[in-house]
Parts: sequence; C-alpha cells; structure tokens
Amino acid sequence: MPLSHDPDFCTLLTASHLRLTGIALLEPALTPADAARWLYEDAPFCVVAHNTDADPRFIYANRAAQRCFEYTWEEMTQLRSRLSAEHPNRDERENLLKAVREKGYASGYRGLRIAKSGRRFWIENVTVWNLVDGKGVYRGQAATYRQWQDV
Repeated sequence: MPLSHDPDFCTLLTASHLRLTGIALLEPALTPADAARWLYEDAPFCVVAHNTDADPRFIYANRAAQRCFEYTWEEMTQLRSRLSAEHPNRDERENLLKAVREKGYASGYRGLRIAKSGRRFWIENVTVWNLVDGKGVYRGQAATYRQWQDV
C-alpha cells in the first residue's frame, strides 16, 4: 500500500505531531483507514514528510501539498526535499530542520518555496516535527501549513 493511504504511516504522522506539539492534526474519532484517506485526499491544509536519507527525499505529500507544489504523487515522492526551496533559501531551511532534529518540533516558520512550474510562494505558520515511532525510532520529519501565497 502506498504511504498516501497507509493507516500505519498516518498514525506515525498524527501521533508524532500530537505527542510533540500537544495538538491533534485531525479528528481523533476517525478510524485509522478513514484518517489516512481524509488526510491525503480531503485535508484543507498541506502535509509533507521526508525520509532519513542524508539528502532526504519526500515520502509523503497530501493532495493539498501536491496542488501547492504542482507535482503528482509520483513526482513529489521522487523529489529531494531540499529542492522544494530555491538555492539561496536552502541554508535557512536546513537550519530549521537541524533545530527540529534537536528539539523535536518548531512552529511559526515562514519560508519561500518553489513549485514545479517555477512559481515562487511563501508557506506560512509552518509546523515541522520529527517522525518518531512508538519504539522511539526516528523515521524522518514532517511539516504542515494552512497558509501559502504566491510571491
């Protein structure tokens, strides 16, 4: 099953977010399968996640994020996450991700991003958090944001 609809991956995303921020990412009454479907297909906010590679690759992008970045699931999950920011903005992005690795999460971030077409846009009020499974194993990082606007 692709991670887009994987209930276990959705649980990793949402449980890590709740544990680190104290805020639920979605309605807790949903079944794991319904939660995975809703988060991917219907969530009115963007969620992306990347893996633990030295040069991380996106492993998840819900439909809202795909529309924002103008990539399909297949394209997005082949993209190195650093390439979502233009070169001059990558150091700022890397500093944020390093802080998250050390502290668990960060919120209130604003950053400039670039879509597949070259369109530049701001993501605002971003929360980035570590994906840590129930055994305490670090699985990557995720981010969510509800606000974005073209430059």
